[in-house]
Amino acid sequence: MSFDPMAAAIDWLDAFRSGDLESILKMFADDAVVECGCCLAASVANKDDLRAFWQRRLHDCAPLELDDLEPSGEGILLTYVMRGGLVAATLDFDPIGRIVSLRCDLVSPSPADLARNGIKLASP
Repeated sequence: MSFDPMAAAIDWLDAFRSGDLESILKMFADDAVVECGCCLAASVANKDDLRAFWQRRLHDCAPLELDDLEPSGEGILLTYVMRGGLVAATLDFDPIGRIVSLRCDLVSPSPADLARNGIKLASP
């Protein structure tokens, strides 16, 4: 059976949405690197920090729904909706399907976040 990065990315998002910390941690390689530019503005490169990062992220930045999913280099680019807007996450995998790097960035703030910053969206 071969590894399916699309399925692995969906599994990651499902575990994230359900708040399953242990499943999320099992998905990462021991030397995984996480760079978060969407919610916590953090960079993580060891298992202890990874646990603390995800504990906080599950509380503060949980995804609401999948927006898009597509191949990207050695991994997957997925976008998902969270309370603060739309997030793009790139997941790269090792040959056995563990996440070796994850980079996420806020690509579109929510209308409520824009309004808090004094920005009004134009009416259609």
